Amino acid sequence: MPSANIFPMKKDSTISKAKDRLKQILLEKSYLRGGQYELASGEVSDVYFDVKKTSLDPEGSTLAAIIMLDMLKSSGVKAVGGLATGACPIVSAVNVISYDKGTPINGFFVRDKKKTHGLKQNIEGCDLKKGDKIAILDDVATKGGSMIDAIVPLEELGCEIVRTIVVVDREQGAKEKLAEKGYKLESIFTRSDLEK
Repeated sequence: MPSANIFPMKKDSTISKAKDRLKQILLEKSYLRGGQYELASGEVSDVYFDVKKTSLDPEGSTLAAIIMLDMLKSSGVKAVGGLATGACPIVSAVNVISYDKGTPINGFFVRDKKKTHGLKQNIEGCDLKKGDKIAILDDVATKGGSMIDAIVPLEELGCEIVRTIVVVDREQGAKEKLAEKGYKLESIFTRSDLEK
């Protein structure tokens, strides 16, 4: 059941309440169990987080963006982005909510391959340059491969990646893999949080 007036959040709403509601939406729409699901990492799991069902839900994307913006406060990021397609709905929601809150943050996404036409770019969206502070966002992390695929061309560009945040960390090695590269993975929820 949709909550009333979630965009923008009422003054008496809190991040804690937003997280409670987002958890409920994730469990209703995105948490699948009891099958055999092949993950992007190639592993097979009996649990699957189809977070796009939440990140493309109006309330779910709004709540995720509000929570991520709270996590990003005081970070000085110029832009948020990630690998297409998982990051795209979240990045767009953060753009919209940041503008509505009076603290606009630009967005971008990284293609897995450069376009062969037009400007032939693999980073689309706002213009980024050396030294820009950015955050990498994604819907779900398993081994961290998608986030690292987004990070590499941004490092090559000379951007300063100050935060890496996902909606759900499956707790299957992404945190450790990103730590090896010098990044701290943050999440709104872990798999353990959602299975409590």
